[in-house]
Amino acid sequence: MPLTILESREQQGASVRRILVMTHTGREEAVAIAIRAVSVLSAHGLSPVMMRDEVDVIGQSRIDSSLPDAASNLEVLGEGVGLDELELVMVLGGDGTMLRSAELTRGSNVPLLGVNLGHVGFLAESEKADIDAVVEAIANRAYTVDERMAIDVQVWHEGRRGAHTWALNEAAVEKSNRERMLEVAIDVDGSPISTFGCDGVVFATPTGSTAYAFSAGGPVVWPEVEALVVAPISAHALFAKPLVVAPSSTTAAEVLTRTDATGVLWCDGRRMVELAPGSRVEVTRSKTPVRLVRLTNTPFAERLVAKFKLPTVGWRGPVEDPGAHPKTSELPAVHRISVVEPPHNSERLPSHRATELYHHEPKQPLGEQPGALPEEQQRGGGEPR
Repeated sequence: MPLTILESREQQGASVRRILVMTHTGREEAVAIAIRAVSVLSAHGLSPVMMRDEVDVIGQSRIDSSLPDAASNLEVLGEGVGLDELELVMVLGGDGTMLRSAELTRGSNVPLLGVNLGHVGFLAESEKADIDAVVEAIANRAYTVDERMAIDVQVWHEGRRGAHTWALNEAAVEKSNRERMLEVAIDVDGSPISTFGCDGVVFATPTGSTAYAFSAGGPVVWPEVEALVVAPISAHALFAKPLVVAPSSTTAAEVLTRTDATGVLWCDGRRMVELAPGSRVEVTRSKTPVRLVRLTNTPFAERLVAKFKLPTVGWRGPVEDPGAHPKTSELPAVHRISVVEPPHNSERLPSHRATELYHHEPKQPLGEQPGALPEEQQRGGGEPR
C-alpha cells in the first residue's frame, strides 16, 4: 500500500496529536504491522509520523493490504515535524528497537510505548495482537508515564576524558580478544573493591537488570528500586559476586596495565568505545531519565513471571483474613517428650525402654529396673559369689 506524505502541516490545524511510529523494517511482519498501526492511528483522528528511511521502505513494500489508504496524513520526522511536537512514540519491535527509539528521543520529554514483536520484549507494554486496543488507549489518553533511571558513562585515559555517553539498560566493559582475559579493578566511590581477570563487567540499571546483567548472574531489581548493579562476567576470582550500590554512588572499572589486553565498552549494545590498557570507565546515575508509557497497572512480579514463563504451581496466595486463623501462641503445645538413650558401656538397657524426661524422674532407679544386671556384674565382675 503506497503511503502519501502530507506536504503542509497547516492543513491539520493546531490541535494535532502526532504519534511517531518506529519499527524494524528488516522484518516483513514488522512492516505489515507498521502499516496497520498507521491506518488505525489515522482512523482514530491521530496523526502518524515516521522516519524518512522507514517511510521509503514501507512505501516500496510489496505487502498486499486491503486496509483503506488512511495514511494520507502521514508526516515525516525532521521534515517539518520536530521531536517536541510528538505526543509519544509507538515502538513496534523488540527491546533492540526500544533502545534505538530511546536513543532517538534522548533529551526530550517524549515517552515510548513498546509493542512487542520480538521474543521476550521486557521493555514492551503490549503484544502485536493488541494494536487496536493500544491505539484506542492512546486516543483516550488512558495511559500513564513511568520514568526509568538511565546511567551516565565516562571513559578516561591518561587523565583525559576520551568519551562521554549514556545507557538505559547497561554499560558493559568487555575483552576485545577472545583468547585474552581482561584484567580489571573494580571500585565504588573511589574505594577499591577487588581486581581479577574476567570476560568483562556489566554496569546495569534496574531496567537493565533483566537483560545482560541477568545473564551474567546479576539480581533482578524491581523498577521502583533506585540502585546500580555491578555484575562481573566469568571472573577468575573468589570474590566476584554481583554488587548492588546506591544510585548516588560512582562505580568504575579500570583496565589494568599488568597485561597488554585491551577492552571495549558497549552501551545498550549500540554505542561502542575502545579501551586501551589504563583506561577507566566511570558510571553514575544520569540526570536524564527515559520515559515509558504504561497502559495497565500490572505488578512487575506478574510481568516477570509472564516474560520468563516462570513456574508458579502450588502458589496459594496471601492470607485474605488473618483474623480467621489462630496466632502462633495459640497453637497446641507439645505435652510429652521421650528421648531414647542408647546403651552405655556399663549398662545393659533393653532396646525397647526409654527414659522419661518430662517433669518427673524415672519410675525406678536404673539398677532396680526389671531385667537389670546385679551390681557386681555392672562393675565388670564375673558371676556372683
